[in-house]
Amino acid sequence: MNPWSELLSAGPGRGLPSDIAHVRTLPKRSGVTVDWPEWVGDDLRERLAALGISAPWSHQAHAAELARAGEHVIMATGTASGKSLGFLLPSVDAIQSGGTVLYMAPTKALAADQERSLRALGLPDLTVATYDGDTRPADRTWIRRNANLVLTNPDMLHHAFLGRHAAWSGFLRRLRYVVIDESHRYRGVFGSHIAHVIRRLRRVCAGYRSAPTFVLASATSAEPEVSASRLIGLPVTPVATDGAPHGATCVALVEPEPERSPSSRGRGGDGEVIRRSATAEAADVLATLVGQGVQTLAFVRSRQGAEVVSVTARRHLAERHGEPIAERVAAYRAGYLAEDRRRLERDVRSGAVLGLAATNALELGVDIAGVDAVVIAGWPGTLASLWQQAGRAGRSGQDALAVFIARDDPLDTYLVHHPEAVFDRPVESSVLDPDNPHVLGPHLCAAAEEMPLREGDLDLFGPAAPETVEDLSLQGLLRRRPRGWFWTKRERAASLVDLRGAGGPPVQIADAETGQLLGTVDEGAAHASVHSGAVHLHQGATYVVDELDLESGVALVHAADPQYTTWARDVTEIAVLREIRSRAFGPNARLHFGEVEVRRQVVGYLKRDVRTGAVLGEEPLDLPERVLRSKAVWWTLAPEVCERLGAEDVELRGAAHAAEHAAIGLLPLFATCDRWDIGGLSTTGHVDTGTLTVFVYDGYPGGAGFAERGYEAAESWLAATHEAIATCPCANGCPSCIQSPKCGNGNDPLSKSGALSLIAELGV
Repeated sequence: MNPWSELLSAGPGRGLPSDIAHVRTLPKRSGVTVDWPEWVGDDLRERLAALGISAPWSHQAHAAELARAGEHVIMATGTASGKSLGFLLPSVDAIQSGGTVLYMAPTKALAADQERSLRALGLPDLTVATYDGDTRPADRTWIRRNANLVLTNPDMLHHAFLGRHAAWSGFLRRLRYVVIDESHRYRGVFGSHIAHVIRRLRRVCAGYRSAPTFVLASATSAEPEVSASRLIGLPVTPVATDGAPHGATCVALVEPEPERSPSSRGRGGDGEVIRRSATAEAADVLATLVGQGVQTLAFVRSRQGAEVVSVTARRHLAERHGEPIAERVAAYRAGYLAEDRRRLERDVRSGAVLGLAATNALELGVDIAGVDAVVIAGWPGTLASLWQQAGRAGRSGQDALAVFIARDDPLDTYLVHHPEAVFDRPVESSVLDPDNPHVLGPHLCAAAEEMPLREGDLDLFGPAAPETVEDLSLQGLLRRRPRGWFWTKRERAASLVDLRGAGGPPVQIADAETGQLLGTVDEGAAHASVHSGAVHLHQGATYVVDELDLESGVALVHAADPQYTTWARDVTEIAVLREIRSRAFGPNARLHFGEVEVRRQVVGYLKRDVRTGAVLGEEPLDLPERVLRSKAVWWTLAPEVCERLGAEDVELRGAAHAAEHAAIGLLPLFATCDRWDIGGLSTTGHVDTGTLTVFVYDGYPGGAGFAERGYEAAESWLAATHEAIATCPCANGCPSCIQSPKCGNGNDPLSKSGALSLIAELGV
């Protein structure tokens, strides 16, 4: 019998929501152990046995054997499947033979967690050290000279390791393995940057006559060897059969019940039926589970959402069970100070925190020993992330609960009504484009500064490298000499690279009265999130932004209790720079893919009543325009078709706008992206096409591969878009089909029936 059955059927207040669209139990899986490889030393076996590990799971031993034989390998198995042991075994063997190992994690928190686990082994030959931005200068010197297993992150490898490779010469000459943990995180523009950091590392290693074996650990994904090979530029062998045990996981797909909205702009119209927000539903579920003693993680899409879920759940618990249990709920997100994050991680591991509302900052393999249940408020962007988050539930093989709560969003709504798209579809393969010139060029400059860039090195960086090097030479950034190309500037070439695509250094958020630093936000997101007048939440407290100083990189705030939230409004323009390819799309339309220039400017913000969502007013803002050169997919309708539809009373402007929103909402089902990774624009007469045009573009300089995937999968993508709109029960359009949470025009105008007519003309 399902141990969660009573909870799922008890109804609101005593159990989980009554509006459960689908429940499926993933069966319990027994573990498959094998003998230790003969080359694993007795001392390591004894220390692992003392930690309760008497034999390896089959995938751990398989990966270790491949790596020791010199094959580059990727372990693509489930959360908590023990991938760390797969790279630990060959690493210890190499170190005991005089070699060194470099471990790279996407976050400092994960590297620190691995260091804690490695030190717990107590192996005398293992000299482990973390080398990151928090490492003191004196410790850095000691680490370079003495450590044989160094843990770092991509940012440190790029900025401090490769640029000072001579100081690491002894370590690099003996480098046997490079471990890349959570490699599925390296996708899009970020992944493309990391691909070149790794190529630069391989090149520097070759200069010291070493050729390390790469061992990658990833969440389960489609064709993991393909994405891993694109990441490191070498053939990779996959290990994807998970030998670890796992308890049964009950997965519930929840669609919040509809409720009648007030008369308000952008909320479905006067009296329109809308759905309860996923964050409100998640707060109720979190409070219900914590109230029954179930340790629960609630994954929430945004920093502000995590804070709201935490505060709301605490309030519910205080009302139902009293303050002591309410105080065992907290929030966790990026932007907190490091000491606050470490304290929260410790409190979750110890059980002091029983409920945690977190962003995907806690999705990675930070060791919190598993929890009883996971709540996922809104689609996390990819199926791989969904299962990564759900896999957090389950303590030592015990049965677990995962609850996915759909947002009022086209993709979320589609998924709860098409459970086969969740349970019966393979997870995505990662999308990255190392040939993106905006990414490649700065890394070639950095490589030339590290060592003269020779003709034979260009193959390492891909087919676009020769042309890009010539362009850089014409710009005066590189100069060719008999020994190769050299960096010409006095400043460091590495400073040209923005690994995470944030667009600049983070903006610091500080309390204007006390001077206390509350956290940070990416510069690119600051315009919309911490503009003057914006409401900002931090660890349950509410602040209002007094001033955003972009030049100094500071947002000054003061504590307040406004009865409204804020929502930024922006204007967007797109120019077609170059059409790369196009094709006929049905009898009346054409599909295009190419390079575009996007100009965006935040021009004001709305104030919405915190209880009803009603718009209380709009305030203007004077912020600078942001210019982005990227790639887009767009479709155009023949002018005569537009004339015919207009004669049939189709409101073309609202129809195109609605089709754009819905298409953006569904693209993440076909490309490894999040709707916040992409943007769009629609117009009844674009200056570059001369007719009705709907654009969907990558939100990163040079593109990230998402729009191109949309071009390739356009028939399936737009057919799903049409179905999502057509099957939505609302009358005139709602957030579940055509309204967008990121619309800079307040979701006005929109035409649901018109969008269906437009997409039908595409022949999908």
